[in-house]
Amino acid sequence: MSGTPERGTPESGGPRDTGNAEPRGTGPRDPESTEPRATGWAAGLSSWRAAIRIARRDAWRSKGRSAMVLAMIALPIVGVSAADITIRSSQLSPQEQITRDMGAADARLSDGFTGGKPLYQDPKANTSLSVAYANTDPDAPPSDTADTDTDSSKPIDARAGMPAGARWLSDTQVYAQFKTKYGLLQDPVRELKADDPIARGITRLDRGHYPAADDEVIATNAFLKSSGLHVGSKLTVRDLDRTYRIVGAYDLPSELKTEQVIARPGAFIAPYRAARKAANASVQDDYTTYLVSVPGDFTWKMVQQSNAKGVTVKSRAVQLHNPADSDVPLYRTRQGKYAGNYGGSSSGRAEAVTVAATIVGLAMLEICLLAGPAFAVGARRSRRQLGLVGANGGDRRHIRAIVLSGGLVIGVAAAVSGTLLGLLLTWLLRSPLENYVGKRFGGLTLRPAELLGIAALAVLTGLLAAVVPAITASRQSVLSSLTGRRGVRHANRVLPVIGLGAVCLGVGIAVFGSMRTDSTLAVGGGSGIAELGIVALAPTLVGLFGRAGKWLPLTPRLALRDAVRNRGRTAPAVAAVLAAVAGSVAVATYAASSDQGDRDAYQARLPRSVLTVMTSYDNVRDLPAVRAAIEKHYPVSGRADVSTMIVGDVKCQLTYGDGKGCGDVEAMRPPANVCPNDRPEGTEGLSLAQRRALADDWRCRRVDAMDAMPTSSGILIGGPAVLHALGIRDGAAEQALAHGETVLFDKAYLDHGALRLKVILDTSKTVPEGQEPVGPVRTVPVHMAAENRTQSFGVLAVMPKEAAETVKAAGVRTVPLGSFYTNSRMPDSRQRQALDSDLAKIGTDADVYLERGYTADNNLILLALTIFAGLVTIGAAGIATGLAQADAEPDLKTLAAIGAAPRVRRTLSGFQCGVIAVMGVVLGSAAGILPAVGLRHTERRHEWRYYHQMLDSGWANQSQVPHIPIVVPWGTLLALIIAVPLGATLLAALVTRSRSQLARRAEP
Repeated sequence: MSGTPERGTPESGGPRDTGNAEPRGTGPRDPESTEPRATGWAAGLSSWRAAIRIARRDAWRSKGRSAMVLAMIALPIVGVSAADITIRSSQLSPQEQITRDMGAADARLSDGFTGGKPLYQDPKANTSLSVAYANTDPDAPPSDTADTDTDSSKPIDARAGMPAGARWLSDTQVYAQFKTKYGLLQDPVRELKADDPIARGITRLDRGHYPAADDEVIATNAFLKSSGLHVGSKLTVRDLDRTYRIVGAYDLPSELKTEQVIARPGAFIAPYRAARKAANASVQDDYTTYLVSVPGDFTWKMVQQSNAKGVTVKSRAVQLHNPADSDVPLYRTRQGKYAGNYGGSSSGRAEAVTVAATIVGLAMLEICLLAGPAFAVGARRSRRQLGLVGANGGDRRHIRAIVLSGGLVIGVAAAVSGTLLGLLLTWLLRSPLENYVGKRFGGLTLRPAELLGIAALAVLTGLLAAVVPAITASRQSVLSSLTGRRGVRHANRVLPVIGLGAVCLGVGIAVFGSMRTDSTLAVGGGSGIAELGIVALAPTLVGLFGRAGKWLPLTPRLALRDAVRNRGRTAPAVAAVLAAVAGSVAVATYAASSDQGDRDAYQARLPRSVLTVMTSYDNVRDLPAVRAAIEKHYPVSGRADVSTMIVGDVKCQLTYGDGKGCGDVEAMRPPANVCPNDRPEGTEGLSLAQRRALADDWRCRRVDAMDAMPTSSGILIGGPAVLHALGIRDGAAEQALAHGETVLFDKAYLDHGALRLKVILDTSKTVPEGQEPVGPVRTVPVHMAAENRTQSFGVLAVMPKEAAETVKAAGVRTVPLGSFYTNSRMPDSRQRQALDSDLAKIGTDADVYLERGYTADNNLILLALTIFAGLVTIGAAGIATGLAQADAEPDLKTLAAIGAAPRVRRTLSGFQCGVIAVMGVVLGSAAGILPAVGLRHTERRHEWRYYHQMLDSGWANQSQVPHIPIVVPWGTLLALIIAVPLGATLLAALVTRSRSQLARRAEP
């Protein structure tokens, strides 16, 4: 080795050491040459053309590094371009949207629900049921209020609004219960002649054919998937003794996830209504619209003529060409002035643009930080070539041009490949994307300007990633480039000052935004500025980490020293890890805090592991079979059957009666126990202090609990077993129930030892404002329980059967409601699946609820964030480790030459990777907590402001006091700080070769 002449000496034949002098622009020139020298822009163009050729050749030679950087830049471009094409393709033109709604018809006519009274319609609304106001006099000026006549909602035939000579097609829908492979499925049935030319475009037949007979139907693919049926299956409807055959499968192009069945007009609804009536069961009213075809267009004047008869119209011509606002009567009303404004607020759009720009900017920063060290690797490996450029007359701008051209070449390749792959990916995944979006595309829509902008981001990202390596390479002397000597780099003293200032400014903005304003944008912007400041401080912070080397063993100390001495490649990798980890920690902290808030606010419907089964009056017949299935599969330790009180005939809903002949039972508060803001005069006349005092008034406390088994009165009829199921252990209350006394849980309803119940015989009658419904009142003696209504899970009172008999005299009757079940342990997944299977076989819509307690749903989010941060950390640390190995190759060969064990190479590489990962993860974890805490403080301010508004109005209570906890996800942080660096260390050690080929001297 000692006999080998050094480079740069006359003996070696290399260039002489001329000091650190830099060539000034041109090399030696042949004095006899008569070729004119290029000047100006021509010289610049020629030098850039040569630089691009050199960069393209280097990229082709270093295929692995080039592919890595290209993939790093191209992957986001693939995603963004695919998202752009998907979004634009899913946005239908007005003509396409109208065709999917009304087919080839000129208009769709609907009942305006004004009982035939004239109405005003908004032509800019997106549906036929547009914003409209009734008016009792068609010649009167536009009214701001609707007609309150009780007959105004009486259905009318929308055909009354059809012009003369129109051809129409009815479109009627009703819900029915189908017997499927798995049980019972309630879905809409539509009577429509789907193969008529007027309806062409509403449906898209996938397979089979349209119904040709009254016993044939077609079903959507979503219905077939949910029901387990297929084309050719027989379709059975509950309570209907006739069956239908599915002869085709179709899709609604804009509603792919809709479950629906289509039958021929008159083939289903009439016999279904008759069968339900014979079974003494209720049926939902059908809703009919009409598809209308007229000669020419359905004009705005024709629409107004239909409106005068109480019919709303969605017209193709009006939707495509809106009339002038002066021709729309609705816009002349006070409320109608705002009817045509369907756009979002400018502030909301500005915030969305700002957020999108921030995300794009951070993504570009992340890519630049990751790709920058890779370009530095290329520049370092090409330093001899760059030195030769300088030795032959090239100056610093030529060196910078060559390195920047590498970024340009990779950026252009990433832009082209990313955009083409995005288009190809969208085309290949068109069907899954349509299913995900929920509607068919009108076609693949390409916006060239948007795609060029996305591609330009890739080029810009490649150039930005090469900026720092270009500057670094241009500052190296020709001698150090040719000999491979590293030289001495002085630390930048300006960058740490800028970074520290940015950190202080960003933290100040974030703190001010969270403490003094409600702007989440200020918190996010301040946090972003602070994070950029930490990125600028990365070289200085890396130097501070170096002081910990004296406590480390030899190999990690060497790795740390190498990282500190070569901050140009270490700092970008640490900054990239920092940015990724900071974002992950911010989201994880916010998610964990939100999860804790949801956990604290969770309202259990029942004690844990208690089950309820509740059924409607139509399905009481299924209750014995459901109870048997529960007792068969669950570890039942107790059962309590309950009933409820109803007023009216069998058509009335069990809990909330509606319509003529339906009544209700209402618990009455004594006048002295009524909260002042519940009285007719409300809080008028009360001072601010009195309104605020209502928050602590026991009479104004709202019941903040989920109802264990909701009823209109809040009263359940049962025995002491009901108390056991609710988790209430009160011996006095159990004895009171056993002796026929009602147990009351809310003292606001206690009236001299009794509970007063008002029986409302007809809830459909209009009650003048400020008056109470009229009805007989019954009084039952009560026992006041020790527990309050919240602790009884929303149950107001438990009434024994003996007490319910006294209320029956007022026209009230009791019907079974369901059962409570206590379990000896929490049923497992297999038991729940077995029960669900039996319930499906029974074919009932009974409500079976098992209280499992609060279940966190963010564990998957935290895991995904940890994996993402880990991948970025390992990738960034791996890039920096590759650069370190390129720099340290002579040292490693020297170690091998003097007899160092092969594992030293692996160990050193592993610790080099681990050191970078540790520094980035620690700094990123500290930086990521700031935005999450700031956002939570902003939410807390918003909630407290709202609470004070409610307090001042007299509507606040203690249960509404804001609770916005801040929780640090220590599990996620520990996984990032310990597991991720350890994994990066082991992975780097495993992929590093143990041995290297020895040579007499290091290769240039």
